[in-house]
Amino acid sequence: MTLYRANPSDGIAWITGGSSGIGRALAKELAAAGFTVCVTARDEDPIDALIAAAGPLRGRILAYPCDVTDEQRMAATVTEIERKVGPIALAVFNAGAYVPIAGENMSVRKFRRIFDVNVMGVVHGLVPVVRHMRERGHGHVVLVGSISAYFGWPTTAAYGASKAALNRMAESLKFDFDKINIRIQVANPGFVDTPLVKYNEFRMPALLPADTAARRLMRGIGHGGFEISFPRRLAWPLKLLGLLPRAWCLWLLTRLTGWAKRPLSFGRRPPR
Repeated sequence: MTLYRANPSDGIAWITGGSSGIGRALAKELAAAGFTVCVTARDEDPIDALIAAAGPLRGRILAYPCDVTDEQRMAATVTEIERKVGPIALAVFNAGAYVPIAGENMSVRKFRRIFDVNVMGVVHGLVPVVRHMRERGHGHVVLVGSISAYFGWPTTAAYGASKAALNRMAESLKFDFDKINIRIQVANPGFVDTPLVKYNEFRMPALLPADTAARRLMRGIGHGGFEISFPRRLAWPLKLLGLLPRAWCLWLLTRLTGWAKRPLSFGRRPPR
C-alpha cells in the first residue's frame, strides 16, 4: 500500500506558528494549492494580514489562535477545527522559539521555554490530531526541525537539543505511523531569514528568504521522503561533516561560524 500523502480534496491543512516566517509563507503556498489552511499562533500574533493576502488564492486561510504550550486549549483547537472546518489531512508543527544560550550565562528558564514550545508544543497538537487521523485511516504530519539537530552549533544548547528531539521523535513514530497509514516527515531547514535568527551573532551560511524556504518545504510535502532538508548546498556538506570524528567536526564548526573570535561576554542580552 502506498503511504498516504495529503491532498486538498481529503481535508484541510493545519499549521502552528503560522503568523510569521516559514509558517506564514507556507500557509500561502498551501492556500495557493487549494487547501483550506487553519493557522494557529498566539493571540497577540497577527494573522489578519495573512488572511487578507490569501484573498486571490484558490484556497482560504482561517485563524485559530492558541498558545502551543497550553495542552488543553490545543486539544480543544483540534476538536473545533475538525467540527467546524473539516478533517485535518495535513498537520504542520512549525511553532518554535529560539533563545541563544551562552555557556557562561545559562538559565533554567531559557531551557524550559525552548522545550515547552519546541517539543511539548508539538506533542500537545500531535496527540489529538493523530487520534482523528487514525480513526479516518490516513493522515500526514510534518515536524519542523532544523539542521542544528545534526550537531551542536554555538548558542543552540537548548534550541538544537529541542530540534534533535523532534528528529528522534519522528523517527520513532514512523515505525507505527506507517502501519496506520499516517505519513510523518521531519523538515530540517538551514538558516532562514526570520525573526528567530535576528539575534544570532555568528555567520549563517546559505541564509534563505522565508518565501524560498516555504516553497522548498512545500515541494518536500508534496513529493519528498521522510526527511526534508534544504538548502542542499548546506545540508549535504553538514551531513558529510557529521561523519567525521566529533572533535574534528566541532573544530571545523568553530571556524565556519567564526566563533573562535567571539568574546565570552556573548549572551548577556535576552532576545525577548
